[in-house]
Amino acid sequence: MRLIMNTQIVLCLSLAFLFYGGKSAKITFKNNCSFTIWPGTLTGAPYPQLSTTGFELATGASSSVDVPSPWSGRFFARTGCASDATGKFVCAAADCASGQVGCNGAGAIPPATLIEIFVAPNGGQDFYDVSNVDGFNLPMSIAPQGGTGDCKPSSCPANINAACPNELKVAGSDGSVIACKSACTAFNQPQYCCSGEFNTPEKCPPTQYSKMFKTQCPDAYSYAYDDKTSTFTCFSSPNYAITFCP
Repeated sequence: MRLIMNTQIVLCLSLAFLFYGGKSAKITFKNNCSFTIWPGTLTGAPYPQLSTTGFELATGASSSVDVPSPWSGRFFARTGCASDATGKFVCAAADCASGQVGCNGAGAIPPATLIEIFVAPNGGQDFYDVSNVDGFNLPMSIAPQGGTGDCKPSSCPANINAACPNELKVAGSDGSVIACKSACTAFNQPQYCCSGEFNTPEKCPPTQYSKMFKTQCPDAYSYAYDDKTSTFTCFSSPNYAITFCP
């Protein structure tokens, strides 16, 4: 999410409020998938790591973590995980390559569905979204609990893997589609990555691939400049519920 993770505005706000934090937010994770997942957390600079950077979450199980304010970061879910013959922990999709259940400051390797959030200090304006900019591996949603303002849930409930074009598919060991790459990851060309000469909204419009992601999940980020329809806000220090396979 460009607005949360990359813009100068949020960076300045974050630095300005760094020493003026307030009530923490409780993030509750729920696994509605029919299989075990391994959520991971990635903290953005200059904020402290959370009490957990990765954990196992069985089908139907819930877990929670407290997030300080201000704080900015990402949440994702690894799938198809196990320890190999050497004891190294590896995942088929969204692996963070730490070799452990905890990601220890590493982010998800694309393709991966992401939830991005900025928790504002002193009950200010939180920003949050579901992002498919780095591709997709499983449905996810985030919903504020309390708060004031719009405070709408953001969700990507569709199984994009089922609609993924052949050139973007990632297959598992059994041949099933376990993830769907973004066009940027698949082709590494500036017109798909919104880089180089294509680094403005005018020069980097939606492509056939980002339109596919947007059709499947209208509320989620589909490419780098998808701010207008994919950024959500809430005031007054809400808690958040993140659901996998909502």
